[in-house]
Amino acid sequence: MPLVNISILKGKSSEYKKAVADSINSAVIETMAFPDDDRYQIIHELDDECLQLQERKGDRVMMHLTMRAGRSNKSKQAFYAKVVENLEKAPGIERKNVLITIVENHDIDWSFADGEASFIV
Repeated sequence: MPLVNISILKGKSSEYKKAVADSINSAVIETMAFPDDDRYQIIHELDDECLQLQERKGDRVMMHLTMRAGRSNKSKQAFYAKVVENLEKAPGIERKNVLITIVENHDIDWSFADGEASFIV
């Protein structure tokens, strides 16, 4: 159940955006054992000059995950590898053009609805 902010270049098709979102979600579920229905993604479409990844050109994606603390370094490393593998297959983004960051927080930092701390009983 990470909250995933995904930045891509503006002007991509709905199919492209779906492929990016599905590739990332699949990697989250496979490598970090989140439930299948825990999907929280925001896709930001940016002009070329607003999505800078050093000197890299072409399709690129930057993603920032916010999630509860507790996943192992191994699962995060597996996630990084699986994401670039998936994105290379569909929609065809080069591995070098993928940037991933993860920030962890605590149970008290989540409210999914009704103004209640979702993980605090």
